[in-house]
Amino acid sequence: MDENFDGLKVMVIDDSKTIRRTAETLLQKAGCTVITAVDGFDALSKIADTNPDIIFVDIMMPRLDGYQTCALIKNNSAFKSTPVIMLSSKDGLFDKAKGRIVGSDEYLTKPFSKEELFDAIKQHVKS
Repeated sequence: MDENFDGLKVMVIDDSKTIRRTAETLLQKAGCTVITAVDGFDALSKIADTNPDIIFVDIMMPRLDGYQTCALIKNNSAFKSTPVIMLSSKDGLFDKAKGRIVGSDEYLTKPFSKEELFDAIKQHVKS
């Protein structure tokens, strides 16, 4: 059964064009409005403008990494309750723990599957 997330605003922050495009394609097919950003600085201005329902953020990015980006999002009272899912090619305990410390809601290891992406949305976004 195909998921239907009509009208859901999802932000994908990743410096990899491939990851952004893959996630965007999967999410748009499920009815999401997708906002993409290439790094944390790019994302922060877009978050204020678009107010996404859930944010997927890569950890390893130039200028502002995923931990710093997540911390800035979670420290802003307007977006404190917005779910932030960390994306990383590393599957280490340290990375997961650090993600929790900065306030991330979940941690997905790349490459992630469509099911993992959709499960994260179902788990963290109250429809």
